[in-house]
Amino acid sequence: MAGPNWDERYSAKEFAYGTEPNVFFASELGKLSQGRALFAAEGEGRNAVYAAQKGWTVDAFDMSVEGKKKAEQLAKEKNVSINDYQVVDVMSTTYGADTFDLVVFVYSHFPAEFKKEAFRKLSDSLKKGGTVVCEVFSKQQLEYQKAGHKSNGPRDEAVLWSVEELKEAFGDSIEYQYLNQEEIELSEGQFHNGLGSVVRLVGKKK
Repeated sequence: MAGPNWDERYSAKEFAYGTEPNVFFASELGKLSQGRALFAAEGEGRNAVYAAQKGWTVDAFDMSVEGKKKAEQLAKEKNVSINDYQVVDVMSTTYGADTFDLVVFVYSHFPAEFKKEAFRKLSDSLKKGGTVVCEVFSKQQLEYQKAGHKSNGPRDEAVLWSVEELKEAFGDSIEYQYLNQEEIELSEGQFHNGLGSVVRLVGKKK
């Protein structure tokens, strides 16, 4: 099932998911000491820019050229910078091991055939003791879409996540500090509004 044309979505003047950070991510960031962070499928940069404002060195990637442009625009408006924003497919990234103190997945939904491999690949770039923060739509999100909620998200169940799948993706590489499926109220720009079902995870690299 085809997803959005991301360059088309991000080329609009408005920020598709707003300019404020994801609530769960921002809450978890406040518990951490500053370091170097990687943001997966970061789009228009709202989370990376927020981290930069908090003193983090931030790297990011996304497949969308327009997403990168908007992220750099937002960073300039907030008087911060993104260290390295690559326009690249997740499986073509070449981040080295033991590089980051934090890896962030906020609605980083990849094709089903390699979504688990992608998450594990990126988590391998964490330093020992580094943190992974993740908020993704659960498989139950399809029910919220059918009910008319405007929280949106992928419409292919295989691309969505379950708690069990996240455990399979990260395996025993992390110590799970929080892992739960829950219903939340989203208010993120034009495309994430209303009730939705997500899986949230926080873990530490072993």
